[in-house]
Formats: sequence, C-alpha cells, structure tokens
Amino acid sequence: MYSNSDRLIVFDADGTLIDAYSVIVDTFTRHGMELGNLDRFQKRHKLFKYLGGIKDFPFNLRKLGKHSRKSILATLTDVYREEAKLYPGMAALIRTLIATPGIRVGLVTRNITHEPLLTIRKVLSRHDIDLDAFDLAVHVPLSEEKTVALRSARKSFDINPARSYACGDEHKDFTSAVAAGMHPFIGSYGFEDHTRLTKKFKVPEEVISRTPEDLSNRVLHALDIRPN
Repeated sequence: MYSNSDRLIVFDADGTLIDAYSVIVDTFTRHGMELGNLDRFQKRHKLFKYLGGIKDFPFNLRKLGKHSRKSILATLTDVYREEAKLYPGMAALIRTLIATPGIRVGLVTRNITHEPLLTIRKVLSRHDIDLDAFDLAVHVPLSEEKTVALRSARKSFDINPARSYACGDEHKDFTSAVAAGMHPFIGSYGFEDHTRLTKKFKVPEEVISRTPEDLSNRVLHALDIRPN
C-alpha cells in the first residue's frame, strides 16, 4: 500500500518550538504597549490575543493610533530574527530527529514577520540547525488551515497515516492533525493553556504536554528513540 516504512513528524514553529510569546512581549514593550502575562495571554480569545485583554485593550488601542502596523511588524521581524529562542530541549530534539534514519521531519509556520521562512531560518541557525535539513518547511497564511499542508506533506512522502505525527500548541493544531489523519502532540505551554485546550475545546488530556521537556519525551518515546 505504501512505498516505504518511513515515519513523518511535522512541527508547528511558533509556540511549539519557538518561544513566540517572549518575542511579542518585547515588541509590544518597545512600542509602549502591554500584552499581559503568559497566563492571561493563553486564556485570551483570538480577537484580543495580540491587543491585550479588557485591562490592556483600551491603552493598546490608543497606542496603535500612534504606531502604524508597518512599524510594529518591522520591530517584530527584528526581534524575532535577533532574539527569538527555541524552548529548552527543542533544539536537541530536532537535531536528534533529523539525524535518525527513516524519520521525515517537517515544519509549518504561521509566522507573520517579513519573509517568515527567512525569520525561522535565522532563529534556527542560532541553535545550530539548518532549515534546509528539514524534509519540509512551509509557511501557512492565516487565511488557510494547516490541514491542507499536513495532508500534502504526508501524501508527498507516501507516509502511512498511522506512522505520521503533528506537533502544535493550539486547539486548531489538534483538529488539523486529526483531519489530516495524523496523531497529534499538543503542548500547553505555548499559545493556549491546559484548561482552555481541555475544557473549552475538548482536546484529550492524553495528547497534551504541559512542558517542552514533556513533549520532547513523548515524541522520542513514540518514535522509539532513546533520549541522549
């Protein structure tokens, strides 16, 4: 049925591999705005995710009148490329997976900086990872679902759905993975917390990791790789 016995794992970049929250906080601060702490950020509805909650929204809205979107986007791009870091242990995980025969490693991102894949390349390079070492790297526009990119990746390598995995940090990453016929790994340390994922969106607790270390260990165990 399938031409090979390879396995495929695709990672969401921002919030799963990369500590995007810290980048956004730094960008807001440079423009005199407040994002709120991580706990509030994770619980916030998407409409207010990047504008602040009830406490921050009016102040930020006034600030946005003084700072154009273009200026904020330029700052966000600079901060990402010069300062963004991978979560602890993620670099080692990626390097291990890339070096393991029979495992295809992909990356998808919704990064909104200028030339997003160049941004991701620069972040990875600070951790001694070459974006070209991935079998797949795709930017998915905000207007599109990740399902198409995940399914396309699986089909392009002719991977058995039962041997394919997708890692993300939001409920939509879970639904996209399932819709693409892939097993989901979800981290609750990124853009959505454990309570929001399980209570509001009914993501099974069994597929959720509360820390990057937990996610890394789950992935390695699932792929029969012994931690170094």
